[in-house]
Amino acid sequence: MNQSHNTRHQSRVAAALNRRRFIADIALKGLGVSVGLPLLDSVLASNALAAQSAATPPGVTAPVRMAFLYVPNGVNVDRWRGVGEGVDYAFGPTLEPLKPYKSDVQVISGLAQSSGTGGPDGPGDHARATATILTGVRPRKTAGANIRAGISIDQLAAARIGKATRFSSLELSCDAVRKSGSCDSGYACAYSFNMSWRSANQPATPESNPRLVFERLFGAGTGSERATNLQVRQTQQRSILDFVTAEARRINGHLDAGDRQKLDEYLTGIREIEQRIIQLEKMGVPAVPELDLPQQAPADYREHIRLLADMLVLAFQTDSTRIATFMLAHDGSNRTFPDIGVGDGHHEISHHQKSADKLEKIGKIDHFYAEQLAYILGRLREIREGNGRSLLDNSMLVYASGLSDGNRHRHDDLPVVLAGSGGGQLATGRHLKLPEQPMTNLFLTMLEAIGAPTPQFGDSTAPLHALRS
Repeated sequence: MNQSHNTRHQSRVAAALNRRRFIADIALKGLGVSVGLPLLDSVLASNALAAQSAATPPGVTAPVRMAFLYVPNGVNVDRWRGVGEGVDYAFGPTLEPLKPYKSDVQVISGLAQSSGTGGPDGPGDHARATATILTGVRPRKTAGANIRAGISIDQLAAARIGKATRFSSLELSCDAVRKSGSCDSGYACAYSFNMSWRSANQPATPESNPRLVFERLFGAGTGSERATNLQVRQTQQRSILDFVTAEARRINGHLDAGDRQKLDEYLTGIREIEQRIIQLEKMGVPAVPELDLPQQAPADYREHIRLLADMLVLAFQTDSTRIATFMLAHDGSNRTFPDIGVGDGHHEISHHQKSADKLEKIGKIDHFYAEQLAYILGRLREIREGNGRSLLDNSMLVYASGLSDGNRHRHDDLPVVLAGSGGGQLATGRHLKLPEQPMTNLFLTMLEAIGAPTPQFGDSTAPLHALRS
């Protein structure tokens, strides 16, 4: 089959797939359901779907995704630090869960958020840690409505490339967001509970309920309409997957064997997640007068994290969005971890004063969070995309805390892991030890990698070119 014939064949396949998707969208939207399909090699290179990848840099054949995961209260620095640098390094005890993904990550030392330090503003390091981590801008110290920080890196990226997807960005959190009042030494709660900022005075409020995230990604309409749609699905004894399956079978005939397997894995994943959420809901919901109120988030913290992580992965897999933030907990969180033998509040023991017992407990918490990162990396790496790369290969995930040593409220040498190569643009499998510099330099390079370069962001000084070498 010559090249010209191949091109005509790809065009016919893409046209048929687009017709099927158009018909499916019309039918599904009538039932209040909108589902994105995973990127498929059979059509990725075709002109009919080229618009989906319009925002990718030259030479990158699949969309590059960007996510930011936040852990609170700093770390046990000695257990976080590894041994050695470059490719000849070993993880510290905290990051041992990442060993299977060592070739997929860079551990970065030397990055700081100096805007988080006290300076003339005094106490409030936890609020500043969260507010500065993605902005590089010192927040105004106020407990009132006159909040001011700065646009965050995720929202700047969303403004540049968000039009290429159904949702410009996705904001997740395991905490129920507090929008008013003072949460840390005269700082408004908006600073503590938001890492994503659309503008200097408008935080991008995250969602903590997995069901609502699922409905947002794969449902349509207002809250009452979604409730009606859910009732329709229950009455007809058909799940969201059932609506998609018939059309997927028609599409299936136009796909090669590899893409058929991808489609089957994707649909199976949808089914599994929906069943997990339904099972959690069977445990009971609060008696409230307003029936449109969302069901409760899982009580089990690990399950909560992983359900939201699955939503993030699905959003990336379906190209529903390419930008996401995920607060595992807000800075200053005093959550306990009885499942791992830590009954003390996290914030309380972060002020360890070099107590060996408290440092040991902090290490256990740090290890728990690293396990959740490993779960996300595993989910991303198992999903294959074009040119033999995985979804993890085509992503950039920053995992970080806004404090290093929580005892002294240090905002320098932050614990940072960068996972994924941004479609082959970034080096991986090493410890990158840098001279102290703004964390926003990292963001300049990430913006370049998604095809949205900018000369300045927050307190940046220059792109971090060392990420690429």
